[in-house]
Amino acid sequence: MKDKVNEIQISYKERVPATFWKKINSSQDASELLYEHWNKNTIELQESFKVVLLNNSNKVKGIYQLSQGGITGTMIDLRILFAVVLKTLSVAIILTHNHPSGKLIPSEADKKITEKIKKAAALFDVKVLDHLIIIPNGEYYSFADNSIL
Repeated sequence: MKDKVNEIQISYKERVPATFWKKINSSQDASELLYEHWNKNTIELQESFKVVLLNNSNKVKGIYQLSQGGITGTMIDLRILFAVVLKTLSVAIILTHNHPSGKLIPSEADKKITEKIKKAAALFDVKVLDHLIIIPNGEYYSFADNSIL
């Protein structure tokens, strides 16, 4: 066993053909898709953080839930985020999380993590197109639309 090493295999399976992928043209397109796929039983109970993975035509490759936290926050591990982004060969992402409280105002922590992710994404030539905050009634706040991205 002295010179043995583990084999690493990375895989990603596309189960939905690319011709059926939804194209994101606006923050509203993204928010509607995300709200449709959010668990309505937990959206007003605890925060979750998700990432929308996009190809070069802004078509959705998938949505990945990075974390589920408590009532007022959730943790984001950048290593897991970028493992998913790189594994799926995504070239752009949209970040999103919910505010169970129904407040559409980003916190300082929301702004800081967005900036941190944006800087890390630049190292991989991945664009962060937006960060959406979604509340239980389906309304949303867009960092891009409000010029803070």
